[in-house]
Amino acid sequence: MVPTKQALQMAKEKDLDLVVVSANQAPPVAKILNWGKYKYENEKRAKEAKKKQHVVDIKEVKMRYKIDVHDYEVRLKAAKKFLAQGNKVKVIIMLRGREMQHSHLAMDLINKFQAEFENEPVMIEKKPMIEGRNVVMILASNTK
Repeated sequence: MVPTKQALQMAKEKDLDLVVVSANQAPPVAKILNWGKYKYENEKRAKEAKKKQHVVDIKEVKMRYKIDVHDYEVRLKAAKKFLAQGNKVKVIIMLRGREMQHSHLAMDLINKFQAEFENEPVMIEKKPMIEGRNVVMILASNTK
């Protein structure tokens, strides 16, 4: 416990700054330190923390219900890669024109796509539904 004037004098003698750390306490807590260095280290710590955090994106995998086997496998592999990176995957099966009459085939395909992930840590965030001219499902990685 040191009076403010004496603390300021001590900081001037050491050619440092008097920084209030916690103003809400009684009496307020202050430190004598180099303000520029303190600010730089805080920014550096914040930058490192930002590098380590991962922002979850929603990646889209689009296909038609008449998709070929190889194309289907490519979409499946892409979805698995996105999920492994920690992103969510929005699976869209597009229906055009008269294809709306065969929406049951699109539902079969999306259910098949969903079944591919049964043995993996993946959860269905949004069950397969018909939204306008598309059948949509959202998958998310279940590992935390």
